[in-house]
Amino acid sequence: MTTTPAPRLEEITPRNFDAATGIRVRPEQELGVAPVMKSLAQAYVHPAGVAWPRLIVDGGRPVGFLMAFFDIDWKLDGTRHRSGLWRLNIAAGEQGRGYGRFAVESVAAEIRRRGGRQLYVTWHPEPHGPQEFYLKLGFRDTGELSEGETVGVLDL
Repeated sequence: MTTTPAPRLEEITPRNFDAATGIRVRPEQELGVAPVMKSLAQAYVHPAGVAWPRLIVDGGRPVGFLMAFFDIDWKLDGTRHRSGLWRLNIAAGEQGRGYGRFAVESVAAEIRRRGGRQLYVTWHPEPHGPQEFYLKLGFRDTGELSEGETVGVLDL
């Protein structure tokens, strides 16, 4: 009996940089999520430990990209710190295969490991947006907006 390897996360390195930046979502999703290159640039300019970019790999092939954030100053005034999923880009041909769920579960595990109890995410309220996906995973709409995006939270 052979077992299929499970998806895994890889830190972004010079070895997998091109694979990571080559991840493309479906065309109708492009307005709702930044390209991987922008995410990596944002990770670079934030203090160490805030951004957590990872390539999602399955069977040796890149299938997606995620970037989590840890303990950011949500309101930029020191009153509220949050952790969550900043970006999720699942390759167009790989969607619907459980990689998004794997990504959310991986970020949740890392937040729990760091002592967190909630996972935050934002999404564009649009027809091709990920709202249904996040709600099915147990996120709830907080009623907040962040830069025009809906804010969701998942209790861990």
